Amino acid sequence: MSCEDQPRSGQSSTCRNDENLDKVRNTINADRRRTIDEISKINGLSWSSCQQMLMEDLNMKHVSTKFVPRLLTEDQKNNRLSVCYDIREQVGNNPQILSKVVTRDGTWCYSYDLETKSASSQWKTPNSPKPKTAQQVQSNVKIMLISFFDTNGIVHREFVPPGQTVNQQFYLEVLKRLRDSVQKKRPEMWSSSDWFLHHDNPPAHMALSVQQFLAKNNMTVIPHPPYSPDLVPCNFFLFPRMKCQMKGKHFADVTKVKKKMLEVLNNISTEEFQKCFQQWGKCRYKYIESKG
Repeated sequence: MSCEDQPRSGQSSTCRNDENLDKVRNTINADRRRTIDEISKINGLSWSSCQQMLMEDLNMKHVSTKFVPRLLTEDQKNNRLSVCYDIREQVGNNPQILSKVVTRDGTWCYSYDLETKSASSQWKTPNSPKPKTAQQVQSNVKIMLISFFDTNGIVHREFVPPGQTVNQQFYLEVLKRLRDSVQKKRPEMWSSSDWFLHHDNPPAHMALSVQQFLAKNNMTVIPHPPYSPDLVPCNFFLFPRMKCQMKGKHFADVTKVKKKMLEVLNNISTEEFQKCFQQWGKCRYKYIESKG
């Protein structure tokens, strides 16, 4: 007996030839959202042949799109490139400049925040039932934390009072308290006035009164490209580190939330803050390689 295909009338021995492969390729290039069912109907091919040509011959996979905060325009990509190039040049001329940067951002923390799917995973045997958990929603009880830190740790942190909007007037008061904290905790930077502020650019930060305050007090700001939360150290280091220890846990009130947040912040070592700034540099190099 033979396992090989035998020629017979009315049907070719295989559909996986160059002509059909070009048809499938052109169909995909016209619309990459098409399913295998649609591709097989358009080209008059079997479902299994289309699947084999896509996965084995064309080496393709059907994946979901990645959600990003915003689809950047070419000008915005060029702006990201320009900022990353400028910072890389400054670091190249003075490698110690990052040790003089104080970066800032804010985040909400809840009395109950949904745990991640990986955090809810459990070990089970083949015979044990699959673990289940009830669906819950995020708590309405929340508090916002504003945090400033450098390579040595937290420089200043404060909680936004409930009901307070972070507008330009409030942010001006935050900057004044930041200057007091720098004077107390970083006296060498304060005496030399050789330190830099890094923050993102919402309307409150870009207001004229805020810019005038920064210029009057010789607070040099490191530029930050718009729509780039992935270039904020708080977003890829501090806040994920803090929230992973709070997700899936219930806190009785805002006071308990504050206590837990401060506990996590105080347990972060200086070495981890230094690694964060090293990772920040790697992020900038990555965006330069990917053209923004």
